[in-house]
Amino acid sequence: MIIGLLKESAPETRVALLPEIVKDFIALKVEVFVEKGAGENAFARDGDYQAVGAKIVEHTKIFEQADVLLMIQPPQKEDVNKMKESQIWISAYNPLWDTELVKLFLNRKLTSFSLDVIPRITRAQAMDVLSSMATVSGYMAVLEAAVKLPTFFPMFMTAAGTIKPANVLILGAGVAGLQAIATSRKLGAQVQVFDVRSAVKEEVKSLGGRFVEVEGAIEDAAAGGYAVEQTEEFKKKQQQAINEHAAKANVVICTAQIPGKKAPLLLPAKAVEAMMPGSVIIDLAASTGGNCELTKDNETIVHNGITIIGQSNYPAQKPADASRMFGKNVFNFMKLIIDKEGGLNLNFDDEIVKGTCITHDGQIYNERVKALIN
Repeated sequence: MIIGLLKESAPETRVALLPEIVKDFIALKVEVFVEKGAGENAFARDGDYQAVGAKIVEHTKIFEQADVLLMIQPPQKEDVNKMKESQIWISAYNPLWDTELVKLFLNRKLTSFSLDVIPRITRAQAMDVLSSMATVSGYMAVLEAAVKLPTFFPMFMTAAGTIKPANVLILGAGVAGLQAIATSRKLGAQVQVFDVRSAVKEEVKSLGGRFVEVEGAIEDAAAGGYAVEQTEEFKKKQQQAINEHAAKANVVICTAQIPGKKAPLLLPAKAVEAMMPGSVIIDLAASTGGNCELTKDNETIVHNGITIIGQSNYPAQKPADASRMFGKNVFNFMKLIIDKEGGLNLNFDDEIVKGTCITHDGQIYNERVKALIN
């Protein structure tokens, strides 16, 4: 089997596999073709890939000869149209949101896997690209907020008087939110956290955050650890509590998302306008509409003295380690579909393989995606 590692388009700086992971694939008797310059922005040179046994080739040769085409970002339509039915596409292409791309794969009877829908079960934790990249996002969100904030994060006791610590409000205590709590606390801030899932309360407290509880939340064990849609009554109570805390916060970090749906609106314009001048909002849900009503994806705006940063790809700002984490996740997943001789083995009896497969042989395999398309 030949894995074809494709170069990402700007502004993406990561690469799906670093040379150290390519070496692991070659140990499994798999050939790896790397598109020329694929790792440049993640500080991996073509020579580094060649040193571990990969072949550096042009873009067209990968589509001509590779069995598996691998990227981080979704493919361009023209690249999908180049594919043969025997080839497999693997990336994180958000099929719960980009249903048009799913239909394109489906109509061309192509096999595609999307790494951002890997089942959230214990056995799949080492393959969870969403968690890995959310760790980077939560960390980077706090650092950018600390730089943009006109005040300090920690408390300082100086000859000129005492500087109070910053108040950070985090909306959503998933992986990104938990990392944001940890990083904020390390920088000396006080942290309050909202989440509709009571199960995360102890994790929030263990990291030094204060969990703000709103009674009446709906929780669904079948949601795989994700938040679910809430009642209108709960939303009103939650909104009031968030508005009150936002008015006292120096920083608000928004991380709340629901797979396949628009991000929940948690910070309306009126709440933003009630915040203190100089405050900073970092919205990690920007690509799906944002938790803040005023967010613009991949843009920084200033509204009424409040800086609002819509950022959905912080991992691209830490390309070396983000690529390292992503590549290890990819390797752990692909071991499930590689046989002892280095060949391809699509074992759909494995719930991880079946759950991550979006399209195959003219059918949709992932149940959540199937429900959206049908």
